[in-house]
Order: sequence, then structure tokens, then C-alpha cells
Amino acid sequence: MQMKKGPLSIETATDADAAEILALQKLAYATEAELYGDWSLPPLLQTLEQIQAEFASHVFLKARQDGAIAGSVRGLMQGHTCLVGRLIVHPRARRQGLATSLMAEIEARFALAQRFELFTGHKSAGNLRLYQGLGYREFERRPVKEGLVLVFLEKTKK
Repeated sequence: MQMKKGPLSIETATDADAAEILALQKLAYATEAELYGDWSLPPLLQTLEQIQAEFASHVFLKARQDGAIAGSVRGLMQGHTCLVGRLIVHPRARRQGLATSLMAEIEARFALAQRFELFTGHKSAGNLRLYQGLGYREFERRPVKEGLVLVFLEKTKK
């Protein structure tokens, strides 16, 4: 069952959105936990206080559809690189272009960045396909624990 496709808006999230973003994050990462057989992934363990603290250093975007937050992404500038993190989309809103729209907007918000960097798990074929389709290229694989290798991807400005 897909979400009803109403008007989509992408805007800056505030710490008032933290609880809704955290709930969506836990829902979205449940599929990753199932894929890896690991319910201790950091996005699933993050607390409300931790995500609220991130608002001080990160730019959070939220995608609203039919009044609810259907997706989110966050970015942090570090030197000339924008570190992109926790791109999430409600499971019923997937494969409708939301992730692509959120990525385009986070890149636009960090227009001065010379490079964008993100990571995903090695078994997350859909994520890897999405990022590669958006021009990201793998530059490193980092084993984290048994059964989980993080794949780091980057996109540089030409």
C-alpha cells in the first residue's frame, strides 16, 4: 500500500520536528535492521535528546506530504565537504522520487560544498543504486562488525 500522493513540500526542519523525524527514522531503518539481522544500528538507538542536539550543528530537511513528514535528510559542513546523513523515507512513500528530491535539496542548501559524502550498508542495494544514479561514486569500504560493511560514496563538483 502506497501513501496517498498529495502535494510535496521540502523545507528546513526545526527541533520541534525532532520527535516526528525520530519516529520516522526508526520506522525507515527497521527495513535495514531486517536486512542485516541487526536491531542495534545507531539510527534505531538514537534518543530524542541526541537528535535534538544535532539540530545545533546540522541542517535538517523534512519532506511533508499530506501534512505528515514523509522523509528527511541532514547535512553538516566539514571543511569543503558536506556530510550527508540519515536519508529516510516512509516505507509507504518509497519509490516515488522523495529521496531524490531530498538529496537535490540538501545539495542545493550546501551549494558551496566542493564535495558531498555519505555512507550506507553493503547489502543496501536500493540505496547504492539511488546514490550512484545521483552521481555518487564509491571510494571506501569499512567493515564495522560481522555482517556489516559500510560503503562510503562521494560526489565532487566539477
